[in-house]
Amino acid sequence: MKVKHIDHIGVAVKSIDQAGKFYTEILGLGIEDVENVAEQKVNVAFIPITDSEVELLESTDPDGPVAKYIDSRGEGVQHIAFRVENIEEALEELKERGVRLIDQAPREGAGGAKIAFIHPKETNGVLVEICER
Repeated sequence: MKVKHIDHIGVAVKSIDQAGKFYTEILGLGIEDVENVAEQKVNVAFIPITDSEVELLESTDPDGPVAKYIDSRGEGVQHIAFRVENIEEALEELKERGVRLIDQAPREGAGGAKIAFIHPKETNGVLVEICER
């Protein structure tokens, strides 16, 4: 598996408008776009910085995964995503190595990326996403 770089860090927030102020007003970064990903019950704000992004994740449903995450752990870093060269090959390699996956096959994520998650029990409690753009 070829990991290219950190693609993004996903931050679970109650409100993109409120949380975004820190990144825009204090750090001077810009929110490039906000996208609704209905399948994941989330709005995603993209804040690019160098080759990576911070993604603010705001739940659109009280039963959505981000809302559940905030209910159990509070707002904050929810996942880290690594960009891979070929996500299908990466998933096959992870399966061959016996790594427990949340996603057995890639699914569509924000920004048109193909994504898959590795189970946090494999990564010392960190939710790790692999993605291909």
